[in-house]
Amino acid sequence: MSDLAAARIDVVRRHMALEVTHDWDAVIATFEHPRYEMHGGGQVFDGEDAVRGYFTASRIPFPDQGNEIIAIAHTGDVVLVEFWLTGTHLGPLRHGGRTIAPTGKSFRVRMAASFTFKPGSDKIVCERPYFDQAAVVRALGLSA
Repeated sequence: MSDLAAARIDVVRRHMALEVTHDWDAVIATFEHPRYEMHGGGQVFDGEDAVRGYFTASRIPFPDQGNEIIAIAHTGDVVLVEFWLTGTHLGPLRHGGRTIAPTGKSFRVRMAASFTFKPGSDKIVCERPYFDQAAVVRALGLSA
């Protein structure tokens, strides 16, 4: 493995760990330009303000949202990650045009994400999580 590939994998591991601790300044620092493209619902969060807004909104229903890396690989300018997304439903959850009151139930769903890097750099230019939007709702035992 090249030094750049190893550095990129380290950046992704650090990025994901920083999301768990809500160190948003440090997460933003892993990007060349902050951008998330959500391949479950089609939302795009482009730029620091939009990404910080996504962080805030996504932690309202699940303030303890976490991740557990299952597998990680590097190819070209991309790091691929398979992981468990975890959390506890402690705040209002918006889904399907309705708001679901907190249940106190926990979830654990399998997901994947790609992290694209600026060529020749260890700075992320886009994170693309791949997921089924209703998976968390189903994992909480709620109707999708």
